[in-house]
Amino acid sequence: MSNASIWRGVIPAITTPFTADGQVDHAFLARHANQLIDAGCTGIVPLGSLGEAATLSFEEKVAIIRTLVQALNGRAPVIPGIAALSTDEAVRLAREAKTLGCSGLMVLPPYVYSTDWREMGAHLRAVITATDLPCMLYNNPVAYKTDFTPEQIAELAHAYPNVQAVKESSGDVRRFAGIRALLGDRVELLVGMDDAIVEGVAMGARGWIAGLVNAYPKESVKLFELARDGGADAALELYRWFLPLLRLDTVPTFVQLIKLVQAKVGLGSEQVRAPRLAVVGAEREAALRVIDHAIAHAPKL
Repeated sequence: MSNASIWRGVIPAITTPFTADGQVDHAFLARHANQLIDAGCTGIVPLGSLGEAATLSFEEKVAIIRTLVQALNGRAPVIPGIAALSTDEAVRLAREAKTLGCSGLMVLPPYVYSTDWREMGAHLRAVITATDLPCMLYNNPVAYKTDFTPEQIAELAHAYPNVQAVKESSGDVRRFAGIRALLGDRVELLVGMDDAIVEGVAMGARGWIAGLVNAYPKESVKLFELARDGGADAALELYRWFLPLLRLDTVPTFVQLIKLVQAKVGLGSEQVRAPRLAVVGAEREAALRVIDHAIAHAPKL
């Protein structure tokens, strides 16, 4: 597996399944990961925002990585999100991921603390240099209140050969052009917001760290392939069906909503970890209307 290949295609940001008593459901996690790869996905990214990583202990994160590496058994790369409250813990997690057999790392800013580039840059450098694994920088200023500009990304890419990719989730599709203007093909670009996938691919993204793929893996792979191979016109019909679902990925309760979709299609449960709670009331009713309509009009692939 070449380094470039691990950043291409549809790579699920896999949800973390919980049992009724709140423990990580490792048996389901292993099955789900293989279901996603069977559907044509090219890798698995655990421990991201969608994976509820901020509510997981260090030991739980290590156990999840171990389960996925063993379950996939070389079929596809495991690329965990590396984030923590402290730089020290993020470095330790990166090193554990290397030891356990991960193929790459998704490098996030620290939880809670958002500051200037001097401190954020130092944090990223510590994680990037903790191992020799290929790294994907994750830019999500909406969620993490930290914005990595194209210039800052270029600074890291020029300094560290193992910075190989960027997951761009700012919501500004112009960022793809900005990064390419500075780095050309030096880094792989990946879309990180579900409802920008066709637009991102049109701007040069070769990968998609996807959310709704947890419930609709075949449809996600097909949409990506249509956008990649035929452009927006080729993807239009499937995108039109999928967009109401994909937009569930862009609201504060995206974890609960995506898990609700999984439950409705039989690929998971709604169980989330507090402080999250399952959606109720008008929000739930609106989501169920979207989900039920999508199920009733699902395309035949």
